[in-house]
Amino acid sequence: MTNVLQSYIAGRWVGTQAAQTLNSAINGQPVASTHAEALDFGEAVSHARKAGLPALLALDFQQRAERLKALGKYLAQHKEKLYAISAHTGATRADGWIDIEGGAGTLMAYASMGSNELPSGNLVHEGPAMPLGRKGGFAGTHILVPRQGVAVHINAFNFPVWGLLEKFAPSFLAGMPCIGKPATATSYLTEALVRLINESGLLPEGALQLVIGGTGDLLDRLDGSDFVTFTGSADTAAKLRVHPNVVRNSIPFNAEADSLNCAILAPDVTPDDEEFDLFVKEVAREMTTKAGQKCTAIRRAIVPRQHVDAVAERLRARLAKTVIGDPTREDVRMGALASRAQFDDVSERVAMLMQGAELVYGARDGFAPVGDGVANGAFFSPTLLLSRKPLEHDAVHDVEAFGPVSTLMAYDGIDEAMALAARGRGSLVGTLVTRDPKTAARVIPAVAALHGRFLVLDREAAAESTGHGSPLPQLKHGGPGRAGGGEELGGIRAVKHYLQRTAVQGSPTMIAAITGEYMRGAARQESESHPFRKHFEDLQIGDSLLTHRRTVGEADIVAFGGISGDYFYMHFDEVAAKESPFGKRIAHGYFVLSAAAGLFVSPAPGPVLANYGLDTLRFVKPVGIGDTIRARLTAKRKIDRNKKDANGVGQGVVAWDVEVTNQLDEVVASYDILTLVSKRA
Repeated sequence: MTNVLQSYIAGRWVGTQAAQTLNSAINGQPVASTHAEALDFGEAVSHARKAGLPALLALDFQQRAERLKALGKYLAQHKEKLYAISAHTGATRADGWIDIEGGAGTLMAYASMGSNELPSGNLVHEGPAMPLGRKGGFAGTHILVPRQGVAVHINAFNFPVWGLLEKFAPSFLAGMPCIGKPATATSYLTEALVRLINESGLLPEGALQLVIGGTGDLLDRLDGSDFVTFTGSADTAAKLRVHPNVVRNSIPFNAEADSLNCAILAPDVTPDDEEFDLFVKEVAREMTTKAGQKCTAIRRAIVPRQHVDAVAERLRARLAKTVIGDPTREDVRMGALASRAQFDDVSERVAMLMQGAELVYGARDGFAPVGDGVANGAFFSPTLLLSRKPLEHDAVHDVEAFGPVSTLMAYDGIDEAMALAARGRGSLVGTLVTRDPKTAARVIPAVAALHGRFLVLDREAAAESTGHGSPLPQLKHGGPGRAGGGEELGGIRAVKHYLQRTAVQGSPTMIAAITGEYMRGAARQESESHPFRKHFEDLQIGDSLLTHRRTVGEADIVAFGGISGDYFYMHFDEVAAKESPFGKRIAHGYFVLSAAAGLFVSPAPGPVLANYGLDTLRFVKPVGIGDTIRARLTAKRKIDRNKKDANGVGQGVVAWDVEVTNQLDEVVASYDILTLVSKRA
């Protein structure tokens, strides 16, 4: 009996009656079926709002990052359960690594970014705060807070694991419960993933729900606090974008759609160069990885006319060596398309492309998938086409065959290459293979407006390059125009997509209270004990110390120059210094910094364990011989990262605002210092 997939809605698994049969891409045998039961999407959205949202907001950014890290590790430990199912989608072990371990890795990458870049609490101060009045009593800034809504993630069939997790990670960090809807064809792998996630017990109830099958009236249930993301075809994205309820309630909509991504071989590269083979290797890899079913795959390989036949020949040779068949076999390097329906779609689109191109390599060249039962699978031959006059044919720039298909395009001159790249009308990613930095400096600014990401590949980058088709959590994934006009990933930028940005105005004291971050002009607490003597829990934002004074003498400058080796004329040449804009010898800026530390540091052992950085350092005014300086140290920001040392004692990070002033109370230096501070226990 075929396994009936279940949706996970409102804390329970739903579905016992079989509906649509889902077949293995390897041999056509049934793997699972969707369920026939209709879902109550009103209940799903209500559960997300009433159970998921409060549970998520009971945690803060740091705690949610900790959960993501633990979940990433848990999935990595149980990855073999997913690999066993992944093969039925047509994925080889290497393909599955991108999907499964890439998904777990994305969770851990976001956990790390959240831990390092987000504050404690559920408010991000997107500062700095700025004075808005002449007397310093009125200021403004921006804050980011959870939207208090639901994120609906609609995913494509090609990455059933990574597709859900790369959207889930930033929205979970942002405190948004998610309803995930995978593409039906490979939803059996996503269902297995969600079961693993539930078994981990790491997510609050309502944080993640799963929809198997259609979305029904789900989008009608959303409001302006919610968010919709979509990965799939440009046509479907266009329909969802104008859904009446999405438009009526101004629901944010992020689309990552199919695109005709390109790779350009620059004119400076010859067949004798290492970069020539790098180009061939990159195109071949993008054709065969996941059987070409990647939204980032190279669909258009743009090559100088004089080298197009040489590229074609080397690609033919490389593709001919690719073993295709049952992805569970160790000798197989390319598996199947996700389904027979996908096979039919790719076949139809190749026929359309052939109207303006010739076949260089395809099924006629000995295509014979290996393995038992593969005759009933969804295997498609790598297909390389060649358009010698690509400016005269629209299909090669408009039609995407979402499989192991790419078209070589001949060009004359780099301007024509850039024009061909632009014919894609917006792409997720492009690659430029060149040896010449001047070519890169000319091409990239010109093509960037129509691409979400661009890889510049040469022999230096090749050793560590993650490749044309690999989105990374730290960098934007998305593209303009046909590619959907959206952004996914991109580090903390992606988290901020799910937060509400609001401008706040008021007195510095009020803004400091709201943001949890001291700003100059706000009320301070003059501390009876030195702030460095306080444990993390005891420190309050605004705790402040005004130091004693120190007069800078010539001996200080001479001594510092001797220690540092800095004999810049402004510090030692009396005549030249008088002729400078300052009109006198001045102290080293870093002497001022060091002297200020000497003024405010408490030397005895205590809760402050280490100073590990400076931010926003500015030398505002010069300090001359005979000037007297003092420092104001104020606790600016606290971040509890929930970490402990080897002895089990907790630690937090404290940022301190430092103002160094002279005898006229003029600011001469300004900066933040970052310290690691221990907790009491």
